[in-house]
Amino acid sequence: MPRPAPPTERGVARRRQVGEQIRRVRLHLSLSQQDVCGRSGIDVATYSRIEQGHASPLLDTLIRIADAMGVELEETTRR
Repeated sequence: MPRPAPPTERGVARRRQVGEQIRRVRLHLSLSQQDVCGRSGIDVATYSRIEQGHASPLLDTLIRIADAMGVELEETTRR
């Protein structure tokens, strides 16, 4: 099976923006990464990579993060 193409510069930048927004929301709600991970069932290392923009989360993962924070999905992905 062929390997997927590496992300474009725009894709990398957007991934970072999403991670930064997730972090801003989490901090605004005074939640730790461990709080969100415990509530969502996401591994702390994976969650950290998402916040840092090093991982591309699936939509289901973004929904789990938003639910764990008690916010709408749009709040975690807004620019």
